[in-house]
Amino acid sequence: MNDFTNKIKIQVLMRYKSIPIWECKWAPLLWLLLASCGQSAQEKITGKASPPNIVFIFADDWGWGDLGAHGHPFIKTPNIDRMALEGTDFYRFTAASSVGSPSRTAVLTGQFPARHNVNASFSGIPINLRRNMPDWLDPEAILLPRLLQQNGYRTGHFGKWQLTNSIINDAPSAESYGFDTYGTFNCSGVQMPFYEDAEQSITFIKQAVSDEVPFYVNLWIHEPHIPHHAIPKYEKDFLHLENDKDRVYSSVIFHADERIGKVLDVLDQLEVAKNTLVVFSSDNGPARNSRKREMSFVSDPATGIGYNIAASTGTTGGRRGYKASLFEGGIGVPFIARWPGVIPAGKIDSTSLISAVDLLPTFCEIGDVNLPENYHADGLSQLKTLGGIPYPKRSKPLFWKAFSRNISEDNPDHWGSYAIVDKNWKLIANKDLTYVELYDIQADVHEENDLKEKYPEIVMSLLEQIQEWEMTLPKKPNPKLFSKERSYSSE
Repeated sequence: MNDFTNKIKIQVLMRYKSIPIWECKWAPLLWLLLASCGQSAQEKITGKASPPNIVFIFADDWGWGDLGAHGHPFIKTPNIDRMALEGTDFYRFTAASSVGSPSRTAVLTGQFPARHNVNASFSGIPINLRRNMPDWLDPEAILLPRLLQQNGYRTGHFGKWQLTNSIINDAPSAESYGFDTYGTFNCSGVQMPFYEDAEQSITFIKQAVSDEVPFYVNLWIHEPHIPHHAIPKYEKDFLHLENDKDRVYSSVIFHADERIGKVLDVLDQLEVAKNTLVVFSSDNGPARNSRKREMSFVSDPATGIGYNIAASTGTTGGRRGYKASLFEGGIGVPFIARWPGVIPAGKIDSTSLISAVDLLPTFCEIGDVNLPENYHADGLSQLKTLGGIPYPKRSKPLFWKAFSRNISEDNPDHWGSYAIVDKNWKLIANKDLTYVELYDIQADVHEENDLKEKYPEIVMSLLEQIQEWEMTLPKKPNPKLFSKERSYSSE
């Protein structure tokens, strides 16, 4: 690149450095210029040479509609709402699964969880055997935290793990996956008290800032998964609600939002907010009391005693289905991103389709980390999308594989075992591909108009893609990922 070209690029950047890139009509051209310069894109935009920090907040069973910013009539989420005001609310983010363990697998690997034989949540050995699953995620896979760690980031994980199960005693710890510091529950070994997630994250962030190293931190919160730990301090704000279940559910979300706010406040106090990307999302849609249980107490070996699923009154914002369904209510979840000066403030992006498998390539590009040559990426970097350039149609399809239930009156939307999204089309299919439904998901996010009779050729094309994808998946998990206790267990 000659000196003249460099000078032109510098002049263009100087011309627009005082306004956000998304407000400039030449934004697409600027992105191309930035990408071809020797320095990273975030340095050109923010004027900072140091790599940006990343805070990824991952909730558990948090429905798309369970936010004040999304119009919930009584749930209070002032701190997450603040993120929406100071960042962009992406309405079309989709989790890679409708249940927790595979969804989390996709975040760490940037791949469809079926590539790792993780198609349901990790459980005890007999159930893992029955589901043809390993007993934990492969720590030797190419993983987001390790990629960042190897490139100068200090990495921390605080909160839920669920990449094994707490009753698998010999599973590896988070340290084996590329985390320098961690405190986890739903893991092997010692269970961190769930309510210490923000406190431990803050300690980690303060130390990294003091040491002047960039940091990546997972804050994976428990709420609003069962058991629901309702605390009087937070319940008192919802005593006016007639339904006890709504009172409990609202209070646990309010508690989680307060902890998130403490982390946001610390970023401000340490004066690193402008160089920190913060993302809030959820592993899947809200749980549902399909068996119509009465409210009572249940105990969990990781988080203790709390209210049962009867208090799970989460909402999907009108999307069809709930947790464990491949309809949008099960996989369409909140995704709010804040990065002052880079991500547009107070904006809603209702068109860009972002997937959980995009997080690894996106975070790596943000951190100026090259992906290994032998890495198979299922996701795409969404840095430009975060910067305000809509990306409604993806260049390659998204796939889901799940363990389905039979259709019933209580679970009418849980029959899907496969799903594919290609461009504007979404197809859901049952286990043997004999029943499907087809939607124009760009125009019909609520999945109300099944178009399979109108477009049979599209149905056939999408089914063929699912079959071809299935052939690329491993038939069985690697035995190195089996607990030694399997030899003492039977199916």
